[in-house]
Amino acid sequence: MKLLVIGATGQTGQFLVRQALEQGHVVKAVVRTPSKLTIQHENLTVVKANIFSADSLVEHFNEQDVIMSCLGFPISIFSEVTGYTESIKAIVPAMREAKVTRIIAMTSWYTKPETSQQSSWTLRWFLIPLIRNILINMQEMENYLNNECQDLNWTTVRPPGLQNAPKTDKELITHEGYFVPDPDGIPITNAVARGDVACFMLSLLTDDAWIKKAVAMTTK
Repeated sequence: MKLLVIGATGQTGQFLVRQALEQGHVVKAVVRTPSKLTIQHENLTVVKANIFSADSLVEHFNEQDVIMSCLGFPISIFSEVTGYTESIKAIVPAMREAKVTRIIAMTSWYTKPETSQQSSWTLRWFLIPLIRNILINMQEMENYLNNECQDLNWTTVRPPGLQNAPKTDKELITHEGYFVPDPDGIPITNAVARGDVACFMLSLLTDDAWIKKAVAMTTK
């Protein structure tokens, strides 16, 4: 397939690009600073564009099969985070103009922060408050896709905390919710390898089960 990856210079994005190329896909990486993506491959094209501008994106979206987003934005405790919604509101019009209908985007567990009540004390009282504004904006992006993009085949992938590690041979498990619970309803883990997240996102290219849905994932 022809895949366009946004957020390709991030840690998860680089795993996604490498695995996509290993699987034989043709990849176009849209980045702000091309020099930050050091991967070289005959099936990889790196282009510079503004992710907040549909006009900047649309020429690169033409003739692509799937848009894949691993975008991440900095923690902001004292001000709101808007990068997820501002970028998706540029990505979607560009997709429509280029006639691309499939998008797979990474968000996080607990995009509805109150769903973290069953998690560990440290997570509830330290980490969630630290990233609350990010989670809120991720949920706003998910809501935008759900409410205003029914013409598109979207999926949002919700992983737990991200470990900068390659894919493993662990079993991928999923749940239609804000986290993956164990039999008692407690979050089954706190972290997953970025390589496993990339692996799961690529598996969705041939799996329609999660179209127009948000899916929590992890490994065990």
